[in-house]
Amino acid sequence: MREQRKVTESYWLRTAPGPAHPALDEDLDVDVAVVGAGIAGLSTAHELVRAGLRVAVLEAGRVAAGVTGHTTAKLTAQHTLVYDRLRRTRGPDGARLYARSQSDAIEHAAALVAELGIDCEWETRDAYTYVRDRGRAEEVRAEAEAAREAGLPAVFTTETGLPFPVAGAVRVTGQAQFHPVKYLRAITADLIARGGQVYEGTRVTGLAEAEPCRLTTGAGATVTARDVVLATHYPVFDRALLFARLSPRRELVVAGPLGDGRDPHGMYITPDENTRSVRTAPYGEDGRRLLVVTGEHFTPGTGDPRAGFDRLAAWAEVHFPGATLDQAWATQDNESTDTVPLVGPFHPGARHTYVATGFGGWGLSGGIMAGRLLTALITGRDCAWSGLYDPRRLKSVVREAPSLLKTQAEVARHFVGDRLRPPASVDDLAPGDGALVRSGGERLAVHRDDEGALHAVSARCTHLGCLVSFNRAERAWECPCHGSRFAVDGTVLQGPAVKPLERRDLD
Repeated sequence: MREQRKVTESYWLRTAPGPAHPALDEDLDVDVAVVGAGIAGLSTAHELVRAGLRVAVLEAGRVAAGVTGHTTAKLTAQHTLVYDRLRRTRGPDGARLYARSQSDAIEHAAALVAELGIDCEWETRDAYTYVRDRGRAEEVRAEAEAAREAGLPAVFTTETGLPFPVAGAVRVTGQAQFHPVKYLRAITADLIARGGQVYEGTRVTGLAEAEPCRLTTGAGATVTARDVVLATHYPVFDRALLFARLSPRRELVVAGPLGDGRDPHGMYITPDENTRSVRTAPYGEDGRRLLVVTGEHFTPGTGDPRAGFDRLAAWAEVHFPGATLDQAWATQDNESTDTVPLVGPFHPGARHTYVATGFGGWGLSGGIMAGRLLTALITGRDCAWSGLYDPRRLKSVVREAPSLLKTQAEVARHFVGDRLRPPASVDDLAPGDGALVRSGGERLAVHRDDEGALHAVSARCTHLGCLVSFNRAERAWECPCHGSRFAVDGTVLQGPAVKPLERRDLD
């Protein structure tokens, strides 16, 4: 990306504006309260309302404006190189359950699109995981074999629609891509038509687990519910200690109209080159296509995303000449330390609280799957793959110990090491920049706006106290420990933090 290109609103959000929903300003009593209005939360709420329950969705921001609104929008059961790993760590049965559950989610979404007549640019596409390095071809061949054994229509191939040769690829036929925000707008409308309630601008700040459960909001309202679902991307309450089993990952996106005749006619991803993911979407009324390229993942609060945008755009311009990359945004997700999402009871003692998190970049099929699974648990029905995704899985904790220890070592490194770095000087801050400075014996996060005015907030993340870092490309403060993000005035942009960074005066 050239330096003059600005980070824009996500294409999906910009092209699917929706009605505003009210903030909750009074106490409420429902059967189930769902916290979070992304695809996991809304899919869960929609399924529960269809099952006859009284449901309220509580969203701190706007419907679909979080992770779901910034995704690449692939709806596929082919998740890079997951099946060979699952075959080794969970056995053939675990891999088959994973494939069945993700495929069931795609089929369910397709059925809803048909039933509700949702205009969401639904397209059937083949999904590919490819490598260009011949040394990794056997790795991909093993993945194709594992995916086929798991029940997917997978084959190994060296033929793709990409404008460059590959050493090997897994091709899975019959997958889908769509406009995720248009899909969720329609799901939300049907949810409300069936008696469900949706509240925006309603940040949940407290949870009392009892019978019934009680949620408190930043505005002071109380929601009483028999069951509570936390679908907030990263759980906003830490009593389950899931933060020790999740790693936040931020990823960059560039997009723009594609030149004629250059559509690769598929959905592609490679683990090489710090990830490269490619798809196209309908663009305008004249049959043009929008190229969407994702990659350059990094831990929030580390590195300079501007350089990552440069690399990603340069790659896209080389391989898709003629594309006008006039849009750029970023997305974020969490990976569980054992690859499999955490969907089910919130913690070992939970009776009426549930969680959905750790989708590892595959939150569309994962979120729809979570809605189906959580509805089965709440309504007392059996679900064949509930054990696979259960957050309380003990054998998995043993298997994931090396990854868990690595994740926590990285958190500890930031918690201690970031405090040892010398503070910056306010005088060195250029307009649009931000840095940590010391003032009155305290570390402050200071941003200089384009007019030269300074804005100072506490540098301590309100989640667990790590020091934030400035993301210059998006002009946001980010916590490298667990991925919380804040606006330059301290407002929470993304959890797990639920409280803003406190404002400070500079000496």
